[in-house]
Amino acid sequence: MDFSKTALVLVDMQKGILEIPTAPHSSETILKNAKKLITLFREKGGFIAFVRVKFHDGNDMLAPNAMTSLPGNKNVGGFSDFPDELAVKENDYIVDKRGFSGFFGTDLELQLRRRGIDTIVLGGIATHGAVDSTARDAYQYAYNQYFITDMMTSTAKELHDLPIENLFPLMGQTMTTEQFLTLSDDKS
Repeated sequence: MDFSKTALVLVDMQKGILEIPTAPHSSETILKNAKKLITLFREKGGFIAFVRVKFHDGNDMLAPNAMTSLPGNKNVGGFSDFPDELAVKENDYIVDKRGFSGFFGTDLELQLRRRGIDTIVLGGIATHGAVDSTARDAYQYAYNQYFITDMMTSTAKELHDLPIENLFPLMGQTMTTEQFLTLSDDKS
């Protein structure tokens, strides 16, 4: 694994979303696994991008004629803050987004390309929403992708399983945190 060309992209692991009930993995589980990969990427000098939902003044929120509203209370103070467990540092890259994908309407793709990154290790909340949307856009940009299945979760197990079993294998490799750690040791 060439960490100079690999980015860890963590989607919507922020306080206001982490408090939503999830399945099959708890917020604690995905944070624990994210911390393992954050440590690895820091040790290997890899690029880390924390992608979050954050609005400027509320007028920039999407307001589609949806039948269901998104979970989470965006009006709670600290909604977009990162939890202490992630230990976000000043040199980590923070992407503020307003929709599902970490790419749409942001400069994530530009920042990755400028650094020569061609591989993304992806995790976050929700597997079937923001993670899936980010993965689809990364696929369109021709990134190699590793989907860390126990570093992502959804609001229901079947919503988590659908992209992991049917979509992500078309776009990259699915594996657990431990499998990725073993892979990165084998290819270092």
